[in-house]
Amino acid sequence: MSDRISSPEICIRCFIGGRVQGVFYRASARHEAQRLGITGFAKNLSDGRVEVVACGSVEALDELKDWLRKGPSGASVSGLSCEAIEQHNYADFTIG
Repeated sequence: MSDRISSPEICIRCFIGGRVQGVFYRASARHEAQRLGITGFAKNLSDGRVEVVACGSVEALDELKDWLRKGPSGASVSGLSCEAIEQHNYADFTIG
């Protein structure tokens, strides 16, 4: 049993705009989410944005949001909007 007190898990949905498709944004987001212990998914939207649903601790999600604002080296993020959503139980972080 761990003595460490972990913060409760929450879920967020983020929409990322800019040059975020075709630049390994989703795969890189999955790598970052897995590094942070976050579950959920990333998928391309027909309007050119990427949608990310992520569940984890507040601290981990804050780190992920910082990463989403930049993305991988080939991306050019022009907008990020996130909102809290109902808790979901995902087994891993997947690409849709």
